[in-house]
Amino acid sequence: MGAPVYLQTPFDAEVIKNLKAGDRVLLSGIIYTARDAAHKRLVAALESGESLPFDLDGQVIYYVGPTPAKPGMTIGAAGPTTSYRMDPYTPRLIENGLKGMIGKGMRAPFVKEAMHEYKAVYMAAIGGAGALMAKTVRSAEIIAYSDLGTEAVRRLVVENMPLIVINDIYGGDLYEEGVKAYRRAS
Repeated sequence: MGAPVYLQTPFDAEVIKNLKAGDRVLLSGIIYTARDAAHKRLVAALESGESLPFDLDGQVIYYVGPTPAKPGMTIGAAGPTTSYRMDPYTPRLIENGLKGMIGKGMRAPFVKEAMHEYKAVYMAAIGGAGALMAKTVRSAEIIAYSDLGTEAVRRLVVENMPLIVINDIYGGDLYEEGVKAYRRAS
């Protein structure tokens, strides 16, 4: 395994084209949080021609509903949620400029097709390590849908968030490649 790739948001075409499934990433910059309820609202806003609470172009969404911050902390535990719940909404967001997603678990074939067509990547965060992920968050503020509580859309500033590229724009899928490698080894 090679050295990690240091990435800064927002992503551009050059960044996306250089990422491959299996790359270790340390991500810094602004990212946004959203889970399924927020995704439903974002897509509804797009469908009705309303403006979104943030510009999707080149942005990264982290599938997380952080716990409340303890005194003196920026954010509570911030581990990834299972990504398939966002699958029904994801292609529409990718089509409108979203370039990166962070979560855990596999993506549907139609989401991978959208990533290929519109040039976006999916990265996994470490499941079960919400306290570790929270340590990379430098600031957090709710920017939309505060009525959703922990699932409100937040603007996070992160520094060196450890991730692994799961799906790249070339059809690479680390989950599938891992299973194949395991089968060859056994």
